[in-house]
Amino acid sequence: THNMYKEFRDVTINGAVSQMYSEMAGRHRAHPNTIQIINTATLKASECKRDHVLEMHDSKLKFPVIRKMPLVNKKLRATFTAKRPMTFVR
Repeated sequence: THNMYKEFRDVTINGAVSQMYSEMAGRHRAHPNTIQIINTATLKASECKRDHVLEMHDSKLKFPVIRKMPLVNKKLRATFTAKRPMTFVR
């Protein structure tokens, strides 16, 4: 048996538990029936320890807008086109 302390960011505790099962299966090849969860808690920002959680505490954190494409007029749309669409904004 091994003891671990894990921190996850999620809206609900059930979502965080799902993330934990996925991570344990991916990184440690642990099956869900072999994992025993002892305690779950909602932490304040000052109580967090892990770096991947602490880096999300920045209030000026911004994410880029991806694939901001203008909607083409209905009569100009085609099912198949000869050129690829431009997926970035200039």
